[in-house]
Amino acid sequence: QTLIKDHQLNAWYDATMQLNNQTTRDYLHLVLLTGLRRTEAATLTWEQVDFKEKTLTITETKNNRVHRLPFSDAIEELLERRFDEKSSPFVFPSDSERGHLSEPRTAIARVTKLSGVTFTLHDLRRTFITAAERLDIPAYALKRLINHKDPNDVTEGYIIFDVERLRVPMQKITGFFIQQFESDSDV
Repeated sequence: QTLIKDHQLNAWYDATMQLNNQTTRDYLHLVLLTGLRRTEAATLTWEQVDFKEKTLTITETKNNRVHRLPFSDAIEELLERRFDEKSSPFVFPSDSERGHLSEPRTAIARVTKLSGVTFTLHDLRRTFITAAERLDIPAYALKRLINHKDPNDVTEGYIIFDVERLRVPMQKITGFFIQQFESDSDV
């Protein structure tokens, strides 16, 4: 039940910007800005990124339902920068046997030490979800953004979602985070 509070986001962001490893920094930012589960983000490949449609498509998900997310402007900028420097089929490559980043414990510990904000990767997902709810993102749009489904919700089964329906909510959530990153946390 933990998350990064609004007044902590500036310090957290500033601390991530002090990480020496840009791959890890970008990974932490993408998890926060998308609400993706840690493995979904870590195993993201360039084949799953569509710059023309401005979407990410996660095929292997916890609930086995394909998850398509639109880019916000900050997500697009992050992915374009990473693509320009790509050295692997993975968006977040690593020298490990798997070839992709796994849980970056050392980086999380460093960000915690620098910012005073204790967090887990799942806290980033909860922070995304909580911010979206507070921004009055409609419940069904929020459920699609985080790829939750309720087998008991008959109405949800009738709603046909196009990824474009999620673009404005995604941008609104990103805008909230950018505003927090740029705010003076001492005020």
